Amino acid sequence: MKIWTSEHTFNHPWETVTQAAWRKYPNPMTPSIIGTDVVDRKVIDGVLHTHRLVQSKWYFPKWTHALIGTAKTCFASERSTVDPSRRQMVLKTMNLTFCRHISVDEVLYYEPHPTDETKTLLKQEASVSVQGVPLSHYMEELLTSSISMNAGKGRQGLEWVIGRINAEVKGIANSAAKSTDDLIMTTRRSIDDMTESARKSMDEISAQAAKHMHI
Repeated sequence: MKIWTSEHTFNHPWETVTQAAWRKYPNPMTPSIIGTDVVDRKVIDGVLHTHRLVQSKWYFPKWTHALIGTAKTCFASERSTVDPSRRQMVLKTMNLTFCRHISVDEVLYYEPHPTDETKTLLKQEASVSVQGVPLSHYMEELLTSSISMNAGKGRQGLEWVIGRINAEVKGIANSAAKSTDDLIMTTRRSIDDMTESARKSMDEISAQAAKHMHI
Protein backbone atom coordinates (compact mmCIF):
# COMPACT_ATOMS: atom_id res chain seq x y z
CA MET A 1 0.00 0.00 0.00
CA LYS A 2 1.13 3.52 -0.82
CA ILE A 3 0.06 6.58 1.17
CA TRP A 4 0.08 10.08 -0.34
CA THR A 5 -0.66 13.36 1.45
CA SER A 6 -0.65 17.01 0.44
CA GLU A 7 -1.66 20.46 1.69
CA HIS A 8 -2.54 23.56 -0.30
CA THR A 9 -3.73 27.05 0.62
CA PHE A 10 -6.27 28.89 -1.52
CA ASN A 11 -6.25 32.68 -1.25
CA HIS A 12 -10.05 32.68 -1.11
CA PRO A 13 -12.53 32.33 1.77
CA TRP A 14 -14.00 28.94 2.64
CA GLU A 15 -17.46 29.82 1.30
CA THR A 16 -16.04 30.64 -2.15
CA VAL A 17 -13.83 27.55 -2.35
CA THR A 18 -16.57 25.12 -1.29
CA GLN A 19 -19.02 26.68 -3.74
CA ALA A 20 -16.43 26.16 -6.48
CA ALA A 21 -15.90 22.55 -5.36
CA TRP A 22 -19.54 21.78 -6.25
CA ARG A 23 -19.07 23.36 -9.68
CA LYS A 24 -15.58 21.98 -10.29
CA TYR A 25 -16.49 19.68 -13.19
CA PRO A 26 -16.25 20.01 -16.07
CA ASN A 27 -13.24 22.30 -16.37
CA PRO A 28 -10.45 22.54 -18.96
CA MET A 29 -7.72 21.60 -16.45
CA THR A 30 -9.09 18.11 -15.74
CA PRO A 31 -10.64 16.80 -18.96
CA SER A 32 -10.35 13.22 -17.65
CA ILE A 33 -13.44 13.85 -15.48
CA ILE A 34 -16.38 13.36 -17.82
CA GLY A 35 -19.21 14.16 -15.43
CA THR A 36 -20.92 13.69 -12.07
CA ASP A 37 -24.38 12.51 -11.05
CA VAL A 38 -26.04 13.02 -7.67
CA VAL A 39 -27.23 9.69 -6.26
CA ASP A 40 -28.52 10.99 -2.94
CA ARG A 41 -28.60 14.27 -1.02
CA LYS A 42 -30.01 15.08 2.40
CA VAL A 43 -29.54 17.38 5.38
CA ILE A 44 -29.05 15.85 8.82
CA ASP A 45 -28.73 18.14 11.86
CA GLY A 46 -27.72 21.04 9.63
CA VAL A 47 -25.05 19.03 7.77
CA LEU A 48 -25.42 18.44 4.02
CA HIS A 49 -24.70 14.83 3.00
CA THR A 50 -24.24 14.11 -0.70
CA HIS A 51 -23.47 10.92 -2.61
CA ARG A 52 -22.27 11.43 -6.17
CA LEU A 53 -21.12 9.11 -8.93
CA VAL A 54 -18.02 10.41 -10.71
CA GLN A 55 -17.37 9.34 -14.29
CA SER A 56 -13.80 9.59 -15.60
CA LYS A 57 -11.13 8.17 -17.86
CA TRP A 58 -8.10 6.37 -16.47
CA TYR A 59 -5.15 6.23 -18.84
CA PHE A 60 -3.25 3.07 -17.96
CA PRO A 61 -0.25 1.89 -20.02
CA LYS A 62 -1.17 -0.82 -22.50
CA TRP A 63 0.95 -3.41 -20.71
CA THR A 64 -1.40 -3.20 -17.70
CA HIS A 65 -4.48 -4.16 -19.70
CA ALA A 66 -3.64 -7.86 -19.61
CA LEU A 67 -3.29 -7.65 -15.83
CA ILE A 68 -6.33 -5.63 -14.72
CA GLY A 69 -8.43 -5.38 -17.88
CA THR A 70 -9.60 -2.32 -19.79
CA ALA A 71 -12.44 0.16 -19.40
CA LYS A 72 -13.27 3.14 -21.60
CA THR A 73 -15.10 4.79 -18.72
CA CYS A 74 -14.34 4.42 -15.02
CA PHE A 75 -16.59 5.17 -12.07
CA ALA A 76 -15.96 6.28 -8.51
CA SER A 77 -18.21 6.83 -5.52
CA GLU A 78 -17.90 10.22 -3.81
CA ARG A 79 -19.51 10.88 -0.43
CA SER A 80 -19.27 14.35 1.03
CA THR A 81 -20.39 16.33 4.05
CA VAL A 82 -20.65 20.10 4.36
CA ASP A 83 -20.98 21.53 7.87
CA PRO A 84 -21.57 25.31 7.58
CA SER A 85 -21.50 25.86 11.34
CA ARG A 86 -18.03 24.30 11.64
CA ARG A 87 -17.07 25.55 8.17
CA GLN A 88 -15.79 22.16 7.08
CA MET A 89 -16.25 20.25 3.84
CA VAL A 90 -15.07 16.62 3.55
CA LEU A 91 -15.07 14.56 0.35
CA LYS A 92 -14.31 10.84 0.39
CA THR A 93 -13.85 9.07 -2.93
CA MET A 94 -13.29 5.40 -3.74
CA ASN A 95 -12.97 3.70 -7.10
CA LEU A 96 -15.64 1.27 -8.31
CA THR A 97 -13.97 0.23 -11.56
CA PHE A 98 -11.02 -2.21 -11.30
CA CYS A 99 -11.84 -2.63 -7.60
CA ARG A 100 -11.08 -6.36 -7.82
CA HIS A 101 -7.38 -5.54 -8.10
CA ILE A 102 -7.06 -1.83 -7.34
CA SER A 103 -8.21 0.16 -4.32
CA VAL A 104 -7.87 3.96 -4.36
CA ASP A 105 -9.35 5.83 -1.39
CA GLU A 106 -9.00 9.61 -1.30
CA VAL A 107 -10.13 12.16 1.28
CA LEU A 108 -10.18 15.95 0.87
CA TYR A 109 -10.69 18.39 3.75
CA TYR A 110 -11.62 22.02 3.08
CA GLU A 111 -11.36 24.27 6.15
CA PRO A 112 -10.58 27.93 6.87
CA HIS A 113 -6.86 28.49 7.24
CA PRO A 114 -5.96 28.35 10.95
CA THR A 115 -4.04 31.64 10.86
CA ASP A 116 -5.98 33.55 8.19
CA GLU A 117 -9.78 33.34 7.95
CA THR A 118 -9.74 34.89 4.48
CA LYS A 119 -7.93 31.81 3.11
CA THR A 120 -8.83 28.12 2.80
CA LEU A 121 -6.64 25.15 3.66
CA LEU A 122 -7.04 21.98 1.59
CA LYS A 123 -5.70 18.72 3.01
CA GLN A 124 -5.58 15.65 0.77
CA GLU A 125 -4.93 12.05 1.69
CA ALA A 126 -4.91 9.03 -0.60
CA SER A 127 -4.17 5.36 -0.08
CA VAL A 128 -3.42 3.11 -3.05
CA SER A 129 -3.38 -0.69 -2.94
CA VAL A 130 -2.88 -3.15 -5.82
CA GLN A 131 -3.37 -6.87 -5.17
CA GLY A 132 -3.56 -10.12 -7.06
CA VAL A 133 -1.48 -9.05 -10.07
CA PRO A 134 2.25 -9.05 -10.91
CA LEU A 135 4.24 -5.83 -10.50
CA SER A 136 1.74 -4.63 -7.89
CA HIS A 137 4.31 -2.38 -6.15
CA TYR A 138 5.23 -0.72 -9.45
CA MET A 139 1.55 -0.14 -10.28
CA GLU A 140 1.01 1.42 -6.84
CA GLU A 141 3.87 3.81 -7.58
CA LEU A 142 2.32 4.58 -10.97
CA LEU A 143 -1.10 5.31 -9.49
CA THR A 144 0.32 7.43 -6.67
CA SER A 145 2.27 9.52 -9.16
CA SER A 146 -0.90 9.96 -11.22
CA ILE A 147 -2.84 11.08 -8.12
CA SER A 148 -0.18 13.67 -7.30
CA MET A 149 -0.23 15.05 -10.84
CA ASN A 150 -4.03 15.11 -11.00
CA ALA A 151 -4.20 16.86 -7.62
CA GLY A 152 -2.22 19.75 -9.06
CA LYS A 153 -4.53 19.91 -12.07
CA GLY A 154 -7.53 19.72 -9.75
CA ARG A 155 -6.34 22.76 -7.79
CA GLN A 156 -5.85 24.66 -11.04
CA GLY A 157 -9.34 23.64 -12.11
CA LEU A 158 -10.76 24.91 -8.83
CA GLU A 159 -9.01 28.26 -9.33
CA TRP A 160 -10.51 28.41 -12.82
CA VAL A 161 -14.01 27.86 -11.42
CA ILE A 162 -13.42 30.46 -8.69
CA GLY A 163 -12.43 32.94 -11.40
CA ARG A 164 -15.72 32.27 -13.18
CA ILE A 165 -17.69 32.69 -9.95
CA ASN A 166 -15.97 36.01 -9.21
CA ALA A 167 -16.69 37.17 -12.78
CA GLU A 168 -20.35 36.24 -12.37
CA VAL A 169 -20.57 38.13 -9.07
CA LYS A 170 -18.88 41.16 -10.64
CA GLY A 171 -21.26 40.99 -13.60
CA ILE A 172 -24.28 40.86 -11.30
CA ALA A 173 -22.91 43.78 -9.27
CA ASN A 174 -22.29 45.82 -12.43
CA SER A 175 -25.76 44.98 -13.72
CA ALA A 176 -27.30 45.98 -10.39
CA ALA A 177 -25.30 49.22 -10.37
CA LYS A 178 -26.40 49.98 -13.94
CA SER A 179 -30.01 49.25 -13.05
CA THR A 180 -29.73 51.56 -10.04
CA ASP A 181 -28.19 54.31 -12.18
CA ASP A 182 -30.95 53.87 -14.78
CA LEU A 183 -33.58 54.04 -12.04
CA ILE A 184 -32.03 57.20 -10.60
CA MET A 185 -31.88 58.84 -14.04
CA THR A 186 -35.49 57.85 -14.79
CA THR A 187 -36.60 59.20 -11.42
CA ARG A 188 -34.73 62.44 -12.00
CA ARG A 189 -36.32 62.84 -15.44
CA SER A 190 -39.75 62.17 -13.95
CA ILE A 191 -39.15 64.72 -11.21
CA ASP A 192 -37.86 67.25 -13.76
CA ASP A 193 -40.92 66.63 -15.95
CA MET A 194 -43.24 67.02 -12.97
CA THR A 195 -41.43 70.19 -11.91
CA GLU A 196 -41.63 71.62 -15.42
CA SER A 197 -45.31 70.70 -15.67
CA ALA A 198 -46.00 72.29 -12.29
CA ARG A 199 -44.09 75.43 -13.30
CA LYS A 200 -46.09 75.72 -16.53
CA SER A 201 -49.33 75.25 -14.61
CA MET A 202 -48.32 77.98 -12.16
CA ASP A 203 -47.38 80.29 -15.04
CA GLU A 204 -50.76 79.67 -16.69
CA ILE A 205 -52.58 80.33 -13.42
CA SER A 206 -50.61 83.56 -12.90
CA ALA A 207 -51.35 84.66 -16.45
CA GLN A 208 -55.05 83.95 -16.05
CA ALA A 209 -55.10 85.82 -12.72
CA ALA A 210 -53.32 88.83 -14.23
CA LYS A 211 -55.75 88.84 -17.16
CA HIS A 212 -58.76 88.93 -14.84
CA MET A 213 -57.20 91.69 -12.77
CA HIS A 214 -56.81 93.88 -15.89
CA ILE A 215 -60.41 93.22 -16.79
